[in-house]
Amino acid sequence: MKKKLKVTLKKSPINKIKKHKRTLKALGLTKIGKTRIYPDNDAVRGMLEQIAYMVEIEETNGEAE
Repeated sequence: MKKKLKVTLKKSPINKIKKHKRTLKALGLTKIGKTRIYPDNDAVRGMLEQIAYMVEIEETNGEAE
């Protein structure tokens, strides 16, 4: 089964770098506590690397939780 990344927004994007705010919006993380599941690929990993200080990342097996 393919790996997935479960990402939860933990910190507010207020007063953060504009590029990081746009990355959060592109990922669909608009409110604190919102969780999304993404495929584990290089594009998503690169986006998450930028905003790692604001999110919590868990690796899952792709099962719905």
